[in-house]
Amino acid sequence: MRSVFFALICIFLNFTCAGAQDIILPDFSGGFYPEDPAELSDMIEGFLNEPVSFETQGKDILTVIVPHAGYGYSGKTAGSAYSLLRDKPYKTVVVIGPTHYFNFDGISVLSKGTFRTPLGDLEVDEEFAGKLLDKDKEIYFEPAAFRKEHSIEVQLPFIKKCLPQAKIVLVILGDTVLSTLEKLSELLESAMEGRQDVLIIASSDMYHGYDWEEAKRYDDLALSYIKNMDAKGLYYGIREKRLLFFDGFPAVAALLLAERLGSFKSEVLSYTNSAAVTGNFTKGEWTVGYSACVIYKNGSIEQAQGKPPDVLRPGPSDGPVSAESKGESAMLDKNQRKKLLEIARSSIEGFLKTKKKINITETDAVLTKDMGAFVTLEEHGELRGCIGNIIARQPLYLTVRDMAVEAAVGDPRFPEVSLQELENIEIEISVLSPLERVDSADKIEMGKHGVLIKNGPNSGVFLPQVATETGWTKEEFLTSLCTHKAGLPADAWKDKTTEIYVFSAEVFSENNY
Repeated sequence: MRSVFFALICIFLNFTCAGAQDIILPDFSGGFYPEDPAELSDMIEGFLNEPVSFETQGKDILTVIVPHAGYGYSGKTAGSAYSLLRDKPYKTVVVIGPTHYFNFDGISVLSKGTFRTPLGDLEVDEEFAGKLLDKDKEIYFEPAAFRKEHSIEVQLPFIKKCLPQAKIVLVILGDTVLSTLEKLSELLESAMEGRQDVLIIASSDMYHGYDWEEAKRYDDLALSYIKNMDAKGLYYGIREKRLLFFDGFPAVAALLLAERLGSFKSEVLSYTNSAAVTGNFTKGEWTVGYSACVIYKNGSIEQAQGKPPDVLRPGPSDGPVSAESKGESAMLDKNQRKKLLEIARSSIEGFLKTKKKINITETDAVLTKDMGAFVTLEEHGELRGCIGNIIARQPLYLTVRDMAVEAAVGDPRFPEVSLQELENIEIEISVLSPLERVDSADKIEMGKHGVLIKNGPNSGVFLPQVATETGWTKEEFLTSLCTHKAGLPADAWKDKTTEIYVFSAEVFSENNY
């Protein structure tokens, strides 16, 4: 009976059972890419020979993010990334792609087999795959996920051409949530321990829709998340439909892994879309975006940049920075800080129990001043919510009360904090100085100033610690602020009509008291 069942599985997966070896035949050869070996080899060779400005010297590449359309559309873009990998000493290549034809929950990992391409066979690294399987109920082998899945298959001829001796691990993402992607990144980190010869390929097409101009806008935003190494920002942008039909969860998984490993950067190598490829810019024509990106560890970097922050997270990764530590006079004393932390916690607890804000009276002359503040929640070292009011609209103690509640139940990136969770939540508060308008970006002091940028109805803010945690230059800081937070053109900060405001922040957390 078991042998009959196995035979049926082989047929279902387009497997040819040859003794102990399962040969997986391609589904898209002759469609998405040529089936003739010579024609396919020449085509890929042409893609690999396109000039790329990225210099690989001294850089260890962890991941390439590449598209998965037919080669006539996205092959050239994919080639700009694969050209960096040619003949590098990778022994295991993990390909992560989204499902297109089979709906399932969680993540499927191919446990064994050999995938046949027109350029030769690629064997599954069973030992590595085994380290990902059966460690979490959401990560398992679902055979049907690998039947007719082009997001994975179109990468394999490139791999065989560039890394002919490598083994592969194939991962298909079904309907999954952030915690499952985080678990995948944790398992990948564990499986890679002690190895420098593992490559991650994140197969991700971008915008899908009927407007090529819209495609460029949405894809610029998506690429800014990748450039900023902002895995959670990218995840929630996709989940909340702010990035239209972007197959980007493989890229999220890759960014989460890089975050775990530490000290990685990313670079956008190339971008195009189907309208630009075909030359058909007619409104209403179906358009898909394609990009190639690389995530790498720069060998010349002597000091790790640390964990990339979420752009709303006010506290630095290595602990709060007080005004005294920066040689400045503090806005608050120790007792006032402790009082605000107590207000924040009791406000969250009260709201979770009654769904009403608690009544508080305060007489302290500083705490009753109108001041802006952010409240950040962390659970087991991970961001759990962050909401703030940069404009001073009410007394500081009431701002902290309201922002604490909003961080717990109103941050759209996270589910509401439960009462049971609260004991595991650490609270951090950033008290902000008044905004000061400056007439030039030259007056911004990186690491000291937070920045609010505004043009018309569009505005965005970065807290001072963003510069410290990312290691960005001022231009990178302001460019990201414009594109990522304000929805403005990348160079809007240079525009005379753009208003620039600076402020400082005093940051403290329960960990200090």
